[in-house]
Amino acid sequence: MVAAHCRTKIVATLGPASSDAETIRDLARAGADVFRFNFSHGTHDDHAARHRIVRQVEKEIGRPLGILADVQGPKLRVGRFADGRVILETGSKFRLDLDDAPGDITRVNLPHHEIISVAQPGSILLLDDGKLKLCVTAIGKDFLETEVVVGGPLSNHKGVNVPDLVLPIPALTQKDRDDLDFALNMGVDFVALSFVQRPEDVIEARTLTNGRAWIVAKLEKPQAMDNLEEILEVTDAVMVARGDLGVELPPETVPLAQKRITRLARKLGKPVIVATQMLESMITAPTPTRAEASDVATAVFDGADAVMLSAESAAGKYPREAVAIMNRIVERVEADSGWQAMMKAGRLEPEHYVADAIAGAAEHIAGTLGASAIVAYTHAGPTALRVARERPFSPILGVTPTEITARRLTLVWGVQAFVADPSRPVQNTETMVSTAIDVARQSGRTQPGDTIVITAGMPFGVSGSTNTLRVARLPEA
Repeated sequence: MVAAHCRTKIVATLGPASSDAETIRDLARAGADVFRFNFSHGTHDDHAARHRIVRQVEKEIGRPLGILADVQGPKLRVGRFADGRVILETGSKFRLDLDDAPGDITRVNLPHHEIISVAQPGSILLLDDGKLKLCVTAIGKDFLETEVVVGGPLSNHKGVNVPDLVLPIPALTQKDRDDLDFALNMGVDFVALSFVQRPEDVIEARTLTNGRAWIVAKLEKPQAMDNLEEILEVTDAVMVARGDLGVELPPETVPLAQKRITRLARKLGKPVIVATQMLESMITAPTPTRAEASDVATAVFDGADAVMLSAESAAGKYPREAVAIMNRIVERVEADSGWQAMMKAGRLEPEHYVADAIAGAAEHIAGTLGASAIVAYTHAGPTALRVARERPFSPILGVTPTEITARRLTLVWGVQAFVADPSRPVQNTETMVSTAIDVARQSGRTQPGDTIVITAGMPFGVSGSTNTLRVARLPEA
């Protein structure tokens, strides 16, 4: 088995630079745990081909690999200009309307009546990733009059962001629904949901997925930050999507938002991915900047479950090197005594129910005894998630009866997942201990004579029944 040595997981986006079997294999061997398929680009055939390769590589390297389908979400854009491009002068007037005629220096089509319907005088519109800023001065039934606060060039189909408005737009477009249906039938493990504003957006997606994949809510809207706790309650995991979040929030608040999301997700035991521009310079350079290395390290110090590469691995010149360097940064941080002290100081009080008490006790006993591993039997994932919430220094070996759960655990901090041997079902304490010892040996994390801590539920095979804690010793050689 190729062991995943880092506790913090790595998500690598696949694209034109990383779609062949050799590159995907190299990315997995370099440390990638989850592969992101960006449905904003590529065809269904492209994604199906990558899916087949990832599953083949999974068999070759002998450990589960997760697949995350990232659906596009609504894209708010202006229309086109007669000359393809205009220069908006600061202080000038500019109209956005529903007329699809080509635009000019005075107006352009805004094919989104939802924005017009909720805008108020004083509402801010950001164009082209925030490069231009407009302020609404007057509203009609089919237009917005604005003043250009920050001017500059504006060309066809540039994006529109509305940071201070809750838009009556569903998080899933018809394209997203088609992509979601395709991705679920293909067998992805996670679905990343864009444009989340309210918990209802996640609930809608959960209804459509019907348990076939974990939902990852992408937090990229200020409105999502306003509803953060409610969104975290109904999602399986979250992504700090710092690209769009950085457009709609002042840049000085994005690091604080990242820390707040990470802290609250950890408290609730929900995996959190930190994403966007982590090693951006490696799209064209073989090494990252010092600031980028520090950015990755900060996410690890904060206790994020995963860090993500986007264009660096999807379209950059150095996808293998990007994953390898990110893996080295994570390994170095996790070996640091300062990181260990922060993880220890940041441990949370167990919540008042049996499964969480068992998870907290497992971490404490493993630390006291110097256990080589915590073996967490988990049917659908909750037991492993609760143990991971404790951030133990001992590796967490998640043992599950299904490949589905094993692949979902690839996103969870510190968990190395194993599919239990179906010919040896765990039916009593004796087989529980013997299977745990076999998994500990297989993991490459233990030596003969080492101590392991085991968490499980009785009756076996019942999800959510974690109530058992055992200590076992591996036989001497």
